[in-house]
Parts: sequence; structure tokens; C-alpha cells
Amino acid sequence: MFRPSIAALLVALLALSACANTLRGMAKDAKETGQAMDSSGHTVLKAGASGNKAATN
Repeated sequence: MFRPSIAALLVALLALSACANTLRGMAKDAKETGQAMDSSGHTVLKAGASGNKAATN
């Protein structure tokens, strides 16, 4: 009875650690996506601002 309990506990710990790694990876991906979108937004705004100045000059 003792061995199956330990085996079940080890399987549960393995599954939980896999979930933690997946969530950590998803958080990293979301952060990098946000940074890329922010950078792209700044590029677009900068291009629009310089385009507007050129059109008015």
C-alpha cells in the first residue's frame, strides 16, 4: 500500500511541475508579444509623425 501511494505522489508532482513550466513559458511568450507589439506601435507612430510633418512642410 505504501509503494502505490508514493508512485501516485511522484506522478502528481511530475504533472504539476510540467504545468508550472508550461505556464512559465506562456507568460514569457505573452510578455515578448507585448514588447513586440509596443515596439511596432512606436515604429508606426514615428512613421506617421514624420509623414505628417513632411506633408505639411
